[in-house]
Amino acid sequence: MAALKVGVLISGRGSNLQALIEAGRDPATNARIVLVLSNKADAGGLARATAAGIPTAVIDRKAYADRAGFDAELDRQLRSAGVELVCLAGFMRILTDGFIAAWHNRMINIHPSLLPAYRGLDTHARALADGVKLAGCTVHYVRPELDTGPIILQAAVPVASDDTPDSLAARVLTAEHRAYPLALRLVATGRVRLDGEKAILDGRDVPAGIMMNPAD
Repeated sequence: MAALKVGVLISGRGSNLQALIEAGRDPATNARIVLVLSNKADAGGLARATAAGIPTAVIDRKAYADRAGFDAELDRQLRSAGVELVCLAGFMRILTDGFIAAWHNRMINIHPSLLPAYRGLDTHARALADGVKLAGCTVHYVRPELDTGPIILQAAVPVASDDTPDSLAARVLTAEHRAYPLALRLVATGRVRLDGEKAILDGRDVPAGIMMNPAD
């Protein structure tokens, strides 16, 4: 099976990008990052990609009259690179419905909560305010409604009594670095399939702490 060609969209330091880069070095992942795009010229993740020999590009939203024009350039560059799957890794822009439709079932995202809880921003502060005992992250397919779409997998993180939003975020981020590469590997090797709006996984060799839908 040929390695899946992946494009990664970032806006910041790129720690999840780094986890994906490292995963791609393992042939068993069956995925190769062929392009990293950012809307921020100073995004730290661009240097990570360059160090790994991955082509990068910056697309400045201010250079386009509207969101549709910006997204059209994103789409053009992804297609020019032969991208087959888009990974959002801290990309801090809302994508248009047209772009999401163009990459339907070919774009995934990681969110720092156990969806459908705490969609949007300030997830850790909101979770602590509610007194939850478990936090975590979710890798899911992207849909037009924010932080929705078929869930590929989740990783749970216990909440400590003395947690702050920052301490909880750091622990969840560690889980993200484990969960996102695994999700990419599952998609790239064909171990995940979509049944309507549910992602079904085969359930083999699931690491401790990772929650997945069982096979039928």
